[in-house]
Amino acid sequence: MAIRIDIDVMLARRRMSVGDFADAIGITPANVAVLKNGRAKAVRFTTLDAICRVLECQPGDILVWEADDSE
Repeated sequence: MAIRIDIDVMLARRRMSVGDFADAIGITPANVAVLKNGRAKAVRFTTLDAICRVLECQPGDILVWEADDSE
């Protein structure tokens, strides 16, 4: 199972930089990069809440499930 966090499109739609986004949700730009690059192993609900609040979206707008190659 692979869950991908797809925030690039939402950031582009909002014309928001990674730095501004990181400041708005209270995490470092490096941690935003971890989310964007698919290296995150977990996301706190408080972080997900902040992402959705700042991007004015629903969790389903940014969380995408993809089947693993082994499935």
